Amino acid sequence: MLAKRIIPCLDVKDGRTVKGINFVNLRDAGDPVELGAAYSRQGADELVFLDITATHEKRKTLAELARHVAAELNIPFTIGGGISSVADVGVLLESGADKVSINSAAVRNPDLINDLSKEFGSQCIVLAIDAKQMEQGWYVHLNGGRIPTELELFAWAREGTERGAGEILFTSMDHDGTKQGFALEATARLSDLLPIPIIASGGAGTMEHFKQVFTTGKADAGLAASIFHFGEIPIPSLKNYLAGQGITMRII
Repeated sequence: MLAKRIIPCLDVKDGRTVKGINFVNLRDAGDPVELGAAYSRQGADELVFLDITATHEKRKTLAELARHVAAELNIPFTIGGGISSVADVGVLLESGADKVSINSAAVRNPDLINDLSKEFGSQCIVLAIDAKQMEQGWYVHLNGGRIPTELELFAWAREGTERGAGEILFTSMDHDGTKQGFALEATARLSDLLPIPIIASGGAGTMEHFKQVFTTGKADAGLAASIFHFGEIPIPSLKNYLAGQGITMRII
């Protein structure tokens, strides 16, 4: 059985790691490269860096971040934030990123997924989906959750997979930053529906929440931010706990 993955996520704004609740009320959590290096030493399996800085020089900013991270890390990392073209991705992969995360740009131009998969291979294309549970079901939201769409979560995840995405990073915006647990039912449905790995994000607050998302939620990876950034759950302790619960983990 493949080992489950623990993935710290670092939201980067103006060169600093930030974290909020339900995508708002951001507070500083430290230097992203230093944090990433520390997580690598602690046994994180991968890292995700999402630049949320609003800037016209997005590609340059992301490429600089990728270069700095690649110089310090020996584990795979994904980088995202404002990526909207084949050229953007080419620069980031050349700068040292292992994968790229695309979100709003893919919704606005679904052919982008096909183009990126064809150019670089599906293994490095992560389709990030931010969704909220509405009365009619789960619906995709854009721009940090501020813009609702008529795209249904499971239909969009299936389309993204068929177009060539190699992984789905699913964030439940209702759970994000609440530390009340992951969206287990939706995560499990995605896992059952799709043949590619599902990264669950939003709601991690305890070690048991990770156990639940790997068992009940059937996720391939669990992603979290604040509990790692502020030292609430050490990665080695989390992995040892999960291994003790019979979940296959990579232990260093």
